[in-house]
Amino acid sequence: MDPTRPYDFKHLHYVGQEGRLIPLLQQAQAEDGYLTRERLLRIGDETGIPLTQIYGVATFYAQFRFKPVGKNLLRVCHGTACHVSGAKELTEEIEGQLGVANGETTQDGLFTMETVSCLGCCSLAPVIMINETTHGNLTPAGVKKVLRKYRDGEKK
Repeated sequence: MDPTRPYDFKHLHYVGQEGRLIPLLQQAQAEDGYLTRERLLRIGDETGIPLTQIYGVATFYAQFRFKPVGKNLLRVCHGTACHVSGAKELTEEIEGQLGVANGETTQDGLFTMETVSCLGCCSLAPVIMINETTHGNLTPAGVKKVLRKYRDGEKK
C-alpha cells in the first residue's frame, strides 16, 4: 500500500460502528507490517478518533507493533504449561542463536523474537510458533534444528 495515498475507510463494514478501531489497526498492520505514525494519524483524520485514543488502544494490545518485524515472527510461549516444561531454556537458546532479546529483530531481518503469555498449545509444551507454524515438545537442541531449517529456507 502506498502510504501517501489517502485511505478509503468507507468500504469497511465497521466504519461508523462502535469497536471499529481495532479492526482498522489490524488492517493497517496487516498491510504495512506494523503501525506507522503516519498511518495512525490518517486513521485519526479519517475516523475522527483522537490520536491519544488510537495510541492508547494500540499500546494496550500486545498484537500491535510499532517497529517492522523480521521475515519470520518467532513467538515463544511462556504460559504455565510451557513455563514448567522449559520455556525459559528455549528462550535462552533462541536469544543465543539469534543474538536478540525479546521484541528485537536479527540484523539480517530474518527473525523477530517475542515472548507471549500463551499460544494455546499446552499439550505440546514447550512451544514456539514461527509465523503460523507451531513447533512443540521442544528442547534447546530441537530449537537449534528448527532455526536452521528456517535459515536454510525450508520453513518447517
